[in-house]
Amino acid sequence: MTRLKSREKHTIDWSQRVKEQALTAKDTRIRAFYEQGAVAADTPLKEVTFVALDFETTGLNANEDDIVSIGLVPFTLQRIYCKDAKQWILNPRQHLATESVVIHGITHSAINNAPDLMRVLEPLLAALAGRVVVAHYRYIEREFLHAALKVRLGEGICFPVVDTMDLEARLHRKGVKAFVCRFFGRKPLSIRLSDSRARYNLPFYKQHEALTDAVATAELLQAQVAYHYSPDTRIAELWR
Repeated sequence: MTRLKSREKHTIDWSQRVKEQALTAKDTRIRAFYEQGAVAADTPLKEVTFVALDFETTGLNANEDDIVSIGLVPFTLQRIYCKDAKQWILNPRQHLATESVVIHGITHSAINNAPDLMRVLEPLLAALAGRVVVAHYRYIEREFLHAALKVRLGEGICFPVVDTMDLEARLHRKGVKAFVCRFFGRKPLSIRLSDSRARYNLPFYKQHEALTDAVATAELLQAQVAYHYSPDTRIAELWR
């Protein structure tokens, strides 16, 4: 995770990166995902089709824990396509700890007959392919999917992500406002999903349900762009 963060200090040409990955991918499903390409870095946000993605997991360590549910919904700046939303409950390869059950509410009985990630990999990648993924804290969705595929297939996956938590951090954890807060010993503003939504007067949704959180993240990005960016902003200014 630290290694990925250090690379991200430099701008990644995701369109080129995805093309290169298509040439080396061994699994046909992953190769098909890459072959859909990535939008050019100078594409304005108004022309981008996004897909909000959210995982619930057995823990927070991508190398030790596993994905227990996936929610996703395609959207643009103008519209959220709820009819194309998808959600899967999965049977993780790691133990379902009591602590995680308390958070996401997915019990052992719910996963007993649930499929492994590999059973839903093809429709999952098809839903993500060619779209820009949006997540609230990209180190869950991108790192967990990479690690899960690495274990199951021997190769991981990489893709650009617009991180709505990162966008909030740029606004409230950096720059003059953040310096003033630190100087006066004030607690920094929360950039959790629900607290970030509240700043834009978005409604409160029950948290830690993958599909609901995906919709909440899509709405948050729409609000962030409306308040702080422009439909003509280049996608390269947001993705990581």
